[in-house]
Amino acid sequence: MTPAAVVLTEERILDAAEDVLRRFGPGKATVVDVAKALGVSHGSVYRHFPTKVALRDAVARRWLERLVAPLDPDRDTDGPAAERLLRWLQRLAAIKQGMALNDPELFATFSQLTTEAREVVAAHVEHLAAQLTRIIADGISSGDFAATDSAAAGLAVLHATARFHHPLHAPDWSDPAIGTELVEVWRLLVQGLAARN
Repeated sequence: MTPAAVVLTEERILDAAEDVLRRFGPGKATVVDVAKALGVSHGSVYRHFPTKVALRDAVARRWLERLVAPLDPDRDTDGPAAERLLRWLQRLAAIKQGMALNDPELFATFSQLTTEAREVVAAHVEHLAAQLTRIIADGISSGDFAATDSAAAGLAVLHATARFHHPLHAPDWSDPAIGTELVEVWRLLVQGLAARN
């Protein structure tokens, strides 16, 4: 009796691709390595992901989706919008900084992947900005923030806080003052957003 064949799914391929990337890094990891890890031909992998770029983009997309899941504004609706904005920024910073400090090799690997996956990163930035937009729109509705273009403000807040979450700034994240600096930037942003009486 032969064992039942294991179904090859996109999730299994992505799990294997992450493991291969962790072991070899993005410069040396290949689709053949992923196929070997799965015990299948590389053609089987290509049936799910037509190119190496498509596979890498899918790995980067899944990684970024895992990052944003805990940031959903619907998970934190207590208190004024300004406080929710600070908590959101702190969560984003903690997620990215924690990964960089706790597993720097893997973080560097994923950071390199995301620099190559421009469309994936653009969608990620758009998603983060949309979450900020929702918080700012709530603040406008409650009268805490001045009436403004909430979408433009959300994107501006994301860009203004890049030092605390963009991988290019990872070397700065071991500074013990980084959390205090984020709070100071948040204070300035909230002053700019505040409704004028």
